[in-house]
Amino acid sequence: MTRAVIGVANRPCTLVVCRGCCCGNARKHPGTDHTWQLGRLRAAAADSAGRFAVRTTDCLGPCDQANIVVVQPSSAGRRSGGRATWIGFAMGDACTDDLLRWATGGGPGIAEPPATLELQFIRPPHEARARARR
Repeated sequence: MTRAVIGVANRPCTLVVCRGCCCGNARKHPGTDHTWQLGRLRAAAADSAGRFAVRTTDCLGPCDQANIVVVQPSSAGRRSGGRATWIGFAMGDACTDDLLRWATGGGPGIAEPPATLELQFIRPPHEARARARR
């Protein structure tokens, strides 16, 4: 007998916003309105009719590249080959616009990321550590 997992088959693209020790820290990035950015992302997700979600998490690791946002693919995006994409230095209006455009379009595996956002792609910490050991 197969057990169905409720919600997994239709999980939306999710923006995971780091709010750990450095990300979202006004002392580290005094010119950035972190509260406004997170509020804008959450408001857009609420207005998206379930196309994407936003959640926060504690420290993701690459503090030297704060603020970090991980764009997780939707269930459909994962089935199409999309994988979690790490964005570094995710601050300011232009980056927020790009994140919202990509998430609204479907995210990894569904929509192409804005070219300017691709310039901010970083390696996840586990990949960076493995590469450094070689």
